[in-house]
Amino acid sequence: MRATARLLAAVRSGAARYLEAGTPTGLTGLLTHASPRSTLLYLYSTTLDRLSAGVPEHSVYRQSVEAVTRHRLALVEAAVPAGHAEWTARAHKLLAAHPDEFNISTQASVSGARAIKVERDGRAFVVHTDPVEVDMRDQEWDGELDEGGELEGSRTAAEREDLVHIIERRDLSEVEQVEWEPEPQLTADQISELENKIGAGLIEEVIQVAEGELKLVDTMVQAKVWEPLEEKPAEGQWVYFERKA
Repeated sequence: MRATARLLAAVRSGAARYLEAGTPTGLTGLLTHASPRSTLLYLYSTTLDRLSAGVPEHSVYRQSVEAVTRHRLALVEAAVPAGHAEWTARAHKLLAAHPDEFNISTQASVSGARAIKVERDGRAFVVHTDPVEVDMRDQEWDGELDEGGELEGSRTAAEREDLVHIIERRDLSEVEQVEWEPEPQLTADQISELENKIGAGLIEEVIQVAEGELKLVDTMVQAKVWEPLEEKPAEGQWVYFERKA
């Protein structure tokens, strides 16, 4: 099901139509995704990475999830947007020119960084996060009283310690911010073709399934689903599931 607004996406270059991010998809509560291709590549690669790291190869769960994930990953990789090769060349050049800005550990606390380079299943990704603008008028009052402005004059020892932390805090406004160019977008026709090949609804629904599968991996690893059952099944308990020739 597709909304008219999605089918009549604005023209950005010639006759190629692109889906406008944030517009209704026709499904309640589900909006058009801004970058579905790069998101799916990252989710699928991360899922494969966690499966190989935490689940044994003999596990039927790992084998089935890997088969579906690799199949869909290949379909997404085959859908290449226009100008992708040129964008890749510019991206490699930017990474080489600013190695300190992107070679950051995924476990480190990164404040103010616009993009982080991470490794997933043998692939390199630059995870880009846009800061969320918060309107103070929409925030609920926490009950804190307004005590007015700061008092002038000398400070106590405790107040001076707080000032030292404030002064020594790194000012990100003085740090050079590297602008990361997002991956070129797929056209509406390319996304429609990809949706038909995957056969699991809209591309936004596919993304939701991929996010759920990625979260499920951690749960399955914690439960160790590949280990034998604590209570052995009775003899012939599963016989009725078998298809007899």
